[in-house]
Amino acid sequence: MTRTLLTSACAVLLAGAAFADGNHAIHQDGAIVSQPDSTQVAAFDILAAHAHRDGRLVTFHMTTNGVAGAEQPEPTGALGGAPVSSYVWPTSLDPATVGFEGGTGILALAATSHPDFDDTPLFDENNDGDPGNDGLLWHSHWVVLTPTEGCGAGALGVRDIPEGTSPAMPATWPGLPIFIDSPGYTPVFDGPEIAITVPFADPNVVNGASYDGVTSALRVNASIHAPLLCVTDIFDIASGDLSLPGSLN
Repeated sequence: MTRTLLTSACAVLLAGAAFADGNHAIHQDGAIVSQPDSTQVAAFDILAAHAHRDGRLVTFHMTTNGVAGAEQPEPTGALGGAPVSSYVWPTSLDPATVGFEGGTGILALAATSHPDFDDTPLFDENNDGDPGNDGLLWHSHWVVLTPTEGCGAGALGVRDIPEGTSPAMPATWPGLPIFIDSPGYTPVFDGPEIAITVPFADPNVVNGASYDGVTSALRVNASIHAPLLCVTDIFDIASGDLSLPGSLN
């Protein structure tokens, strides 16, 4: 289940006004365009995904058929089985690009919301003096995704760190036994649009990279054992087949 943060009437008004802004993903040349699907929750129904570079900054953004970020998971009260909602940009970049062990899976940028736990220990997103209670607020991650049979036949999961191993991790890795980074890039919402801007020390590493757009649900394993975090539902894929047709220029 999800919590609706805005009424349907308000959502329609906000989304309609925001479509007048020509800076959204749906207005960009080269965007991955997806047809609307009335069977999907509008906030996760992708209309377009796009990424572009400005010097060393890359902006990943996505236009939805509703108000992006308006739907968040209902809390369960426990880490085991905790739900996660996400907007995801899978890329062709090697995980080593952002500090993970290289060649370990699909590097993806994600914006997530999960009220039952906080995985950004370095940041206090709600500015209340406690950096450990902000999981509900949308925040960013780099994750490495891999086919994970423990999540189900053909399913993806966030790559686990096997006990006794020490693969390379980014400096802002939150200490969880999975390939996840909590870099602190704030997602920006504008009606139907979500955007995250990411800096790269060497802008040339992203030249020619490809990307896609996905909305999905994940869930923490009920026993909190490997696999720790599984993709449980794909709401929408911008390309329709996860072929990463977008080109980052």
